Amino acid sequence: MFKDVFAKGRRAGRATAAVAAGLLLCSLPAGPAAAETTRLGGVYDISVSGLTIARGSLSLVVQGNAYSAKAGMEPAGIGTLFSSGKGGAEASGWLSGKSVRPARYKMASRAADRDFFVDLEQGSGKVRSMRVTPKFKPNAERIKVTKKHTRGVVDPLSAILMPISARRGDEKSVCARKIPVFDGWTRFDIQLSYKETREVSGKGYDGQVIVCSARWIPVAGHRPSVASVKYMAENRKMEAWLAPLGAGNVYVPYRIEMGTKSGTLVVEPRKLDLSGARDQATR
Repeated sequence: MFKDVFAKGRRAGRATAAVAAGLLLCSLPAGPAAAETTRLGGVYDISVSGLTIARGSLSLVVQGNAYSAKAGMEPAGIGTLFSSGKGGAEASGWLSGKSVRPARYKMASRAADRDFFVDLEQGSGKVRSMRVTPKFKPNAERIKVTKKHTRGVVDPLSAILMPISARRGDEKSVCARKIPVFDGWTRFDIQLSYKETREVSGKGYDGQVIVCSARWIPVAGHRPSVASVKYMAENRKMEAWLAPLGAGNVYVPYRIEMGTKSGTLVVEPRKLDLSGARDQATR
């Protein structure tokens, strides 16, 4: 749901956070089985120190073991005084047990009069093809991204999907994971750990959320001496509130908080359809 909200983690090499999601570009496996479809739609406010700076939109569809998502973001509130940039992302892939296997990720945005574009194709647990604009300028300090850094990774958008086992009472395990993310420029991990369980209500969802502490861990593509990289790597003020989607075997971010040098950045729903509505489709 985030250019990748943890994509803010991505911009630790160049900035700090955003919102994203994706669109199903792959066909579902053929066969007469019944496929359960679960949908999520939402509008999110992005604020710093209580001041709204941007607004994001997210749509997500999970059909059987296939997922697709799409997200957009544009300035809002006080943010319109400083930026006219906007962007969007889309992703698709498959869920396999407790794993997410992306197939395609595309992101396009414009900020500070610069265009950013990423097109990743994945398969067999690795990035098969990649187009990225702009490319990093040569720098001896930058940790080189190699093939090993692009194996077994998810894109920033697919990272919002967190499958768990179907066992009852296993909800806390959603935080027991390290998410390997590659955004086309940098490779980083998001380390989650369980913090607490809360009840939320209003804005379209009433129920429990699992609160995870989060850490951003740089792996490759970054320059270790850059101030923003150091700040994010040492940042202990990061957490994600996760809510169940549909039957509860997949969790997605409900709210994200992150400390920044300008104050606490919060991504939270303004209007959310996370009712878990499902339907049966015959393939």
